[in-house]
Amino acid sequence: MTNTFLKFLKTYFSLIIILISLFYSFYNLQPKPTTNSSSMDPDTELQYEFPGAFRHYKSGRVERLDGTEVAPTGTDPTTGVISKDITIDQSTGLSARLYLPSGINSDKKVPIILFIHGGAFIIHTAGSPGYHRYCNLLSSNTKSVVVSVSYRLAPEYPAPVAYDDTWEALKWVVLNCRSGPEPWLADHGDLNRIFLAGDSAGANIAHNIAVRFAEEGIEGLPKLKGVLLLNPYFWGKDRIGNEKIDPGMQAWMEETWSFICGGKYDMNHKFVHPMGSPEVFNKLGCERVMVTVAELDLFVERGRAYADTLKKSSWEGEVVLYETPGEDHVYFLTKFDEEKAMKEMEAMAAFINRD
Repeated sequence: MTNTFLKFLKTYFSLIIILISLFYSFYNLQPKPTTNSSSMDPDTELQYEFPGAFRHYKSGRVERLDGTEVAPTGTDPTTGVISKDITIDQSTGLSARLYLPSGINSDKKVPIILFIHGGAFIIHTAGSPGYHRYCNLLSSNTKSVVVSVSYRLAPEYPAPVAYDDTWEALKWVVLNCRSGPEPWLADHGDLNRIFLAGDSAGANIAHNIAVRFAEEGIEGLPKLKGVLLLNPYFWGKDRIGNEKIDPGMQAWMEETWSFICGGKYDMNHKFVHPMGSPEVFNKLGCERVMVTVAELDLFVERGRAYADTLKKSSWEGEVVLYETPGEDHVYFLTKFDEEKAMKEMEAMAAFINRD
């Protein structure tokens, strides 16, 4: 063999060895299927996620990433409002946080606000710091006794449990206004001025409780004075007004509602889409309704449609629509002291305290 041919063979075999080495290196870098992979573990495999707030795993394990912190009760240094926690029903664990404004006489009767927190039915309690701060301000600005209810959360307790818990809380409020034993309600609660108020999912609950009150009534309470729906959480299968929702968002909204109610109600059910069942408006059990919406909120068109549908119904009460420009969903929970939030609170106080 010539030297040239030997050099060619040496180069050829060197290239073969390099190619074989590269092949095995590439192969070894690829993920190998294994029966022990964490993706096969139902305790770590996600079934549903609300980004940044909540995770539900296929095993049934729940992980709440938000809404678990609890603020202490006592006297608020900014407003002077006093708060305390009470248990409404020992058997279910239903509880509430009460707020008493400062500067009211021992025998003075003031409005009562049954406040229902938001959080997509799945996170938060009455003790969550943002809601605790908001209810202190609400009690102070309206000079009302606020009863902020901690209803049981989905998915452990799917809807309609949140509605049923809030209904029980309303009956508890009425009973204690009439005969106690809760002194803040017995001494100061005015049965003729009971309001329901809530934000987002809490506004959804407030609406449905007003409908239930009209249907069933509560002994000793002829009518609710009013309902305040703050950036209400309503939805449906079809677009409303100027909504621009992509298919992915619509699918996620439908998945979320199905998760909240355990698949029991579809997206056009009256619980979540009252505008599709306009008969529920004809007998709303209150004298007046205030709906607040924020311009940049995903739900803004739903709030406007709710107010419009209510105005066109045979219900004879008053409807107030309050719009805030340039803000997103429930902005007032984080921007307490900013001008827009304070103006909205002033409008709410005027709505509650006029005759």
